[in-house]
Amino acid sequence: MPYDANVLRRATQRLEDQNRRRRDQIEHLRQDAYARQPRLEQLDRRIQGTMAGLVAAALRKGEDPAAAVRAVREENQNLQRERAVLLGAMGLPEDALDDKPACPLCRDTGWQGASMCRCLKELCAQEQIKELSKLLDLGEQSFDTFSTDYYSQAFDPRHGISPREHMVMNSNVCWNYAHKFGRISTKNLLLSGPPGLGKTFLSACIARTVSENGFSVVYDTAVNIFNQFEARKFHRDSADGLDAWDETRRYLSCDLLILDDLGREMTTRLTQSSLYELVNARLVADKQTVVSTNLSLEELEQRYDPPIVSRLKGEYEFLEFFGEDIRLVRKNRL
Repeated sequence: MPYDANVLRRATQRLEDQNRRRRDQIEHLRQDAYARQPRLEQLDRRIQGTMAGLVAAALRKGEDPAAAVRAVREENQNLQRERAVLLGAMGLPEDALDDKPACPLCRDTGWQGASMCRCLKELCAQEQIKELSKLLDLGEQSFDTFSTDYYSQAFDPRHGISPREHMVMNSNVCWNYAHKFGRISTKNLLLSGPPGLGKTFLSACIARTVSENGFSVVYDTAVNIFNQFEARKFHRDSADGLDAWDETRRYLSCDLLILDDLGREMTTRLTQSSLYELVNARLVADKQTVVSTNLSLEELEQRYDPPIVSRLKGEYEFLEFFGEDIRLVRKNRL
């Protein structure tokens, strides 16, 4: 799961800061304990010395090292017992002054071999949420706060169902997609319908849940995405062009891309080719995508090249949104 370089950098810095604060706290506690009970400092020095003696005894030549190792180990155990008694008298556990890693899996490095440890993944998820919040209002947008109360219960003869019943089904699909991300057959979603019906809200809910579950998520509007593809093509030798290469690489490689407001961009040959590259490359790489648009399927067919529409219709689960603009309904009820 290739996290954005800035997200990984900030998460790694947070991990290092946490490790430093923990070490400082232990050292402060250690010095305080030494001041209250000087014998503890003497014991710690002797314990460190017996550990060195244990190694030396194990390497000693000319005699059986087993007896020497046993003697050193026994001395060390006696010192440890005395140390535990002193710490207990101070109301501290016997390992209170030990420099223990917060994460025993990676020993606070953030990595287990070439794999990212779960402790660093959690920090990356938190930083990613902050990054997404710059573009999406993630403050209260979650599946728990999503409500269908503003959708009409009146039967819609064109769709054969009321907007509220239909939105319950849409929200359930989105909930399952987010909470079972990567474990269900549905790989991609196409959210289609007029403005103000909850497409962006549910996209934000998906982004939050998938990110919190440790996957890399990138959200951006179609206009911004295609601007980056344009900069990559026409400004490749400039700083903007290099940044655009990084951005387009994120779009292509993240676990989940949420492409919002498809159809708001100016349709040119470049945007057509960029959209095809984006959609096709992610399908080939088995990367998942959520696309939201105000356009209907018919309007998508009129606007985009057949190979693009074919992939959207064949590889994406289509969720139609219909009804009254929720923003206006809410405003009128105030």
